[in-house]
Amino acid sequence: MVLWCPDWPITAALREHALPAETPLVLVDRGEVFACSPAAREDGVKRGLRIREAQARCTGLVALPYDPSLDERTFEPVTAAVETILPGVQVLRPGLCAIRVKGPARYYGSEPDAADVVRQALAAIGLTDVRIGIADGPFAAEQAARATDRLDDDVDQLVVIPPGGSPWFLGSYPLEVLEQPRLAVLLKRLGIRSLGDFAALKASDVRNRFGIEGAIAHRQASGLDHRSVVARTPPPHLDTIAEFEPPLVRIDQLAFALRTRAGEFVDTLREAGLVCTALQVSLHTEAGETSERRWQHPRWFDADDVVDRVRWQLQGTNASDHGLTSGITRVHLVPDIVEDLGDHADGLWGTGPDEGIHHGLARVQSMLGHGAVLTAIIAGGRLLADRRVYIPWGDAPVGQQSAKVPVKDRNQPWPGRLPGPAPATVFAEPVPAAVVDAHGNPVDVDPRGLLSADPAFFSAGPDDGHRPVHSWAGPWPINERWWDPKGRVLNRFQLVDHSGSAWLLLLEDHAWWLEAGYD
Repeated sequence: MVLWCPDWPITAALREHALPAETPLVLVDRGEVFACSPAAREDGVKRGLRIREAQARCTGLVALPYDPSLDERTFEPVTAAVETILPGVQVLRPGLCAIRVKGPARYYGSEPDAADVVRQALAAIGLTDVRIGIADGPFAAEQAARATDRLDDDVDQLVVIPPGGSPWFLGSYPLEVLEQPRLAVLLKRLGIRSLGDFAALKASDVRNRFGIEGAIAHRQASGLDHRSVVARTPPPHLDTIAEFEPPLVRIDQLAFALRTRAGEFVDTLREAGLVCTALQVSLHTEAGETSERRWQHPRWFDADDVVDRVRWQLQGTNASDHGLTSGITRVHLVPDIVEDLGDHADGLWGTGPDEGIHHGLARVQSMLGHGAVLTAIIAGGRLLADRRVYIPWGDAPVGQQSAKVPVKDRNQPWPGRLPGPAPATVFAEPVPAAVVDAHGNPVDVDPRGLLSADPAFFSAGPDDGHRPVHSWAGPWPINERWWDPKGRVLNRFQLVDHSGSAWLLLLEDHAWWLEAGYD
């Protein structure tokens, strides 16, 4: 038995963003339509269109980025609901799963009765559009489930292929359902147009001509699917929910009440041989508000770390220690990333300085707050000051918000970025400087990027005397956000003075600034 949920990426996105079912929605991947809702298809939108063309065909189109993890996350409750009544579920992909039907058919009386039980269970969680196909193998059963789209009766969402009838059922299907484009093109050149024509060939001849992949496709076309349903092992229930009645209105009360549940949360992970390195914390108030945040840990979370993160999350909402705007009624702890405990086990004599540094910094954080201990990372950007970013200890370096500055991805191209070797000293704030020619006139760059004169002397700061320029290189223009009135136009120079010291300077709005120095 194969369960198919049509347009599952669309269904998952509609549920995640609480959109009506009739919304014309598309999911965009790399600038093209990856999936579209029935309402969008009615206006001519289809998969593979460029997003501009799709928006031109449907003016009220809602476009969202495609997130594969969302499909998996939202399909997990569906799988869990099926597992409560039919054991042995194999998830082929989000929106499609297979079940051994022999046992359930005996228990519920027949295969259609077992399918009805599945539909009722899924309808209880709000999923009504479920197509079911039953056949001798997973491939034929999947095609039977998809064949429900061609039925005249929309109520009947079940197709049952009698035992031994899979070759007859698949005989009229085109070669494209095998999802092997190269093989389909080659077979069409040989005059083979359908799965029935392909299945009529001798298996030995197909294997000798097309290899192992062709032999597997031939068995599928013949209704002899080589695959068997491999039931998944249901994942252990690792998240923890703490309910509070009456609601807690003080942060210290919540931290004290949550300590026991945090210990149980960590112990449950340890019993499963796991540790949590990324934690999702959801706080629910009596006013219906929700605060969610994903926390990362440089090592792994223990009970004290979990309590600290909950407290820091509350303090980050501008709540004071003496009272909250709304009492906390529910705390949900979800281990977002878990790893094997053996990979994080302490050595025979501990982990040395790293362990001491971690415990010391974590202790300071617990006393002074999450943003009191910062660590430096190299981020993306064109200017050196943009690439040096401080983030709170334990936060993720990419894709997260630090205390004040968003972290930019360093793997992006960043045209205009200074190539290596990088300067050893980068000033916290650019130092005012002056660059003059041999006659004492300021050196400038015109709109075409040409120097007014060769640099002869420069000074770093008002108290610095004129230093002779031994050699120089530049200008290298940097035009940031040229389409924005608030964009910046700069020119970068490298200068070497008479002592051999090298400096990196910036020219912006006819003013010189010292950005860094080469030691």
